[in-house]
Amino acid sequence: MRILLIGEYSNVHATLAEGLRTLGHEVTVVSDGDKWKNYPRDIDVARPCGKMGGFRLLVKLYTLLPKMRGYDVVQLINPIFFELKAERMFFFYQYLRRHNQCVILGAFGMDWYWVHTCTYEKPLRYSDFNLGNTVRSDKDAIKEQHEWLNTPKEHLNKMIANDCDGIVTGLYEYHVCYAPIFPDKTRFIPYPIKIVASSQVNNSSKVLRLFIGISKNRSAYKGTDIMLQAAQTIIDKYPDKVELKFAEGVPYTQYEQMINDSDAILDQLYSYTPAMNSLLAMSKGIINIGGGEPENYDILNENELRPIINVQPNYDSVYHELEQLVLHLERIPILQQQSITYVERHHDYRKVARQYEKFYLETIARKRSSN
Repeated sequence: MRILLIGEYSNVHATLAEGLRTLGHEVTVVSDGDKWKNYPRDIDVARPCGKMGGFRLLVKLYTLLPKMRGYDVVQLINPIFFELKAERMFFFYQYLRRHNQCVILGAFGMDWYWVHTCTYEKPLRYSDFNLGNTVRSDKDAIKEQHEWLNTPKEHLNKMIANDCDGIVTGLYEYHVCYAPIFPDKTRFIPYPIKIVASSQVNNSSKVLRLFIGISKNRSAYKGTDIMLQAAQTIIDKYPDKVELKFAEGVPYTQYEQMINDSDAILDQLYSYTPAMNSLLAMSKGIINIGGGEPENYDILNENELRPIINVQPNYDSVYHELEQLVLHLERIPILQQQSITYVERHHDYRKVARQYEKFYLETIARKRSSN
């Protein structure tokens, strides 16, 4: 198949492309590299800086349109798959729809179905937008609600979701937002990770080496502030048993190097599941302290491994789990080995690519049979 992957989120498309190529498919990635993270791509569509950045990107995209036609499958990372206003995106979606066989919408992050479902229907015990029945009121949650609810972004997202041939969800959380509405064309497929062959387990832990990545201006929204506070309190209490290093706003290649030599990563306080950064760490034998709710294991049909130290979205839970790990360092090699096995079992980029391949072929066959 000829496959076009448009947009990027935390290396999902770049890694998926590698996996699909190992299966013999022709794959092109068009993206902005997820901005400052600078992930690899075949065609760069980063928005130029300055007041004329949007116009210059628009001109570039018009010239690239002939290269984005004739594909068996086009997959969009998000309804906003180029860094343009939603009003501009309708044209590009319709062009892709008209000149390619199938269009797949990715449910991998922020969009109307995620914001609306968690704000109003609240199927999750906690999320980026709710804690139980309470709607979160931090500035980033409010900003996203203002951007997606009753706006052109909402209209765009709804139009694409209803019109596209298939929807692929990357996390349990996103699946519960899409599958009830589009049961016949929504498929959950885990995120792809390229396994690091040199992953090793630390069998002689005398110090707990923690790592935390801080998102630019989104610390409270992601819960990094609470996790960092708990980690610093643990360091004060056990100064000889805990080390902490952190990264803020660094490119992907630098981030990947910085997490090496860590025993555990603190990530995504309000998540049920590990996302790309956590999975990358786990593939290296680094323990994930974050989202590991039962629903995460259930959707993967994982009944054996429990490598993730699951925390509830509050300071006391994070502090308690960190202290238990510090007091029982013998758990580290066990959880590290389970982490590697978990990623190999569910997220190996070649295994994931085969699931995408199956989904694509089924979607194409379904579309042909309905014509």
